[in-house]
This record gives sequence, C-alpha cells and structure tokens, in this order.
Amino acid sequence: MQLVKPTRLMLGIETSCDETAASVVALDVDGRPEILSNVVLSQIEEHAAFGGVVPEIAARAHVEALDGIIEAALQESGKDLAEMEGIAATAGPGLIGGLIVGLMTGKALASVSGKPLYPVNHLEGHALAARLVDDVAFPYLVLLVSGGHTQIILVRGVGDYERWASTIDDALGEAFDKTAKLLGLPYPGGPNVEKAALAGDASRFDFPRPLKGEARPDFSFSGLKTAVRQAATAIAPLTEKDIADICASFQVAVGETLQDRVARSLTRFRGMFPGQQTPTLVVAGGVAANRAIRAALELVCERNGFRFLAPPMKLCTDNAAMIAWAGLERLRAGIEPDEAMHFAPRSRWPLDESAAPLIGAGKRGAKA
Repeated sequence: MQLVKPTRLMLGIETSCDETAASVVALDVDGRPEILSNVVLSQIEEHAAFGGVVPEIAARAHVEALDGIIEAALQESGKDLAEMEGIAATAGPGLIGGLIVGLMTGKALASVSGKPLYPVNHLEGHALAARLVDDVAFPYLVLLVSGGHTQIILVRGVGDYERWASTIDDALGEAFDKTAKLLGLPYPGGPNVEKAALAGDASRFDFPRPLKGEARPDFSFSGLKTAVRQAATAIAPLTEKDIADICASFQVAVGETLQDRVARSLTRFRGMFPGQQTPTLVVAGGVAANRAIRAALELVCERNGFRFLAPPMKLCTDNAAMIAWAGLERLRAGIEPDEAMHFAPRSRWPLDESAAPLIGAGKRGAKA
C-alpha cells in the first residue's frame, strides 16, 4: 500500500527593506498552494519623518520585531517549527542590515530544527508570486516595478530567468517617491501620488514619455522626473489643484510609457513562443498596487492578446508568503540549497547573472 505524502510546509522570512514579515505556506498532495499565515509589520511610522527608509533604523526595527513576527506566523498557521519542511529567508537584494537580520535568523532556526535553509532572491519571490494564487504555466513574462527595480524578465522555469529590459536610470517606484517628495506629499510617496491624481486634470501638463518609439526595450524615468520638477518650479507656490494636476499628468505619462515599452517585449515573446495559446504578463512589485498602472497594462495586454495577471495587493508589496512560496517551488523542483548555511547576504543580486549590468538590474550601482 502506497503512503500518501503529507502536506509540505515552508516558513518564509522577509526583511529586505522596511517590512518585517513571516509566513507559512503549504503545498498539498495535489500540488495546490495555500497561505496559512502572512504576518507583515510595516515600519512606515519609523521612517515617515525622514521622507524615506533609513537603513540603520530599519535594521534595528527588524531585530526588535522579527522573533515575535515569526512566532505570530506559526501560531496563526496552527503549525510549529518541527512541522516545516524547510525555512526560506530573503538573502538579497536589499538593505544589507535588514538582510543580515533575516538570513541569520533563518540560519539559526534551520540549525536548531535540522531543517534545510533556502536563501531566496527577493526578486524571485516577486517573479513567482503569481503562481501562488493562480495557475500560471511556464514560460511567462514578468514586469517587475518597485522602488528599486524596473525590469522585464522572461521566466522559463524555477531558477531560469532572462532579463529582457531594465531601467537605464531611476526605477519607477523611485520616480514616484521623488515626485511625491518634490510636491510635499507625505511618505510613502507612491500611494500618495496615486491618491492626489484622482482629483487632478491629466491633460494639464504634457510630460515626456521617455524612450517612447525607440527599438530598445529598456525604461528611463529620470527625464520625466526632471520635467515634473521644472513644471512645479514654474508655477510655485503650488496649490492643492496644481499638485493634483501634476500627479495626474505624471501618472498618465508613466502609464503610456509602460505601454510602449512593454508592448515590445510582448511582441518578442510571441515570436519566441508562437505555440502558446494564452501568453501571460505578470506585473509584480510595490508599484503594481497602483490601479492606474494596472489599467494601462491591462489595456496593452488586451491589444496584444496577452492575459494580464497581477497578484493580490498583499502579494505585490514586500511579504514573506512569496518568499516561502519560492522556497517551496525550489523544493518541488528538486533544487537543493547547497552550502546554504554559508550563504552571505547580497545587497545586489540580479536574477539573470549573465545580463549586461545596467542601472536598475540588481548589479552594483543600482538601487536595491
């Protein structure tokens, strides 16, 4: 008589920036995933006065909170550490202080429990998150848009990634945050730009669409950010209406820029995989929570015959469920975490190590 394999459980730990998070994710006997817990502690209040994340404050907050967050995640899941099949911890890219806290905690738990440790690339967590909530078959495209990254990645399989495009200057999330700071909007900048844009006239300012029409598939947002600053300076002091109009015009420019840039990769994908009936574009990262950006990307997918997929909001921003899931994906694929206990955290860790280094690609010189 053949024994039924038990449900596989993975504890995930995420501390790459300013969220302290832990999660337990299960994979049942039929290969269906389930998030049993996903506890996230935001540090927004700690950093608000500085208008951005202060690495030293973030690392200290992770030290103070992580043990309790892990305990809460285990309690919420109804499981204990002994039942885990492995421990997945973000090992990069990100702020090195926070990465050290999370990865060292993961190593300690793995050591005392005898469980394998899976050092996870934070970007891989984002790239695979859609498969945690939807049946997405390989290969597919991922548009990763966050405070530190703007990339288009071909996901061939677990651990098999090819970067097709990146930003040559600022990441999109960074452009949102700097625009917010310029206009005097509170931290975090991205959500507040989106909120202000709701009351604005998007046709008032004709901001540039960087690289639009060019054959290269990459992104650029530095010039757009400069145009916003020049427009704001020209009409200062700004009224609430001015700020709303600038935000709305900026957001429309971003959406149209993304449509032009992404369309080139969609065409390339169709040429490489002509037999795929329903090709998929997944959008991931914190900027994916912006509804206007989602709408612009849905439209370009519809025009090109692609399925558009964005994970739920709670899986777009930093979280540990996607890290636990990346660990389970590697476990299921038979990818052994060799020398994991000696793995050093990496502030820069591109998914595609063979890609030429560009700003925003996860190489040295790029924002994490």
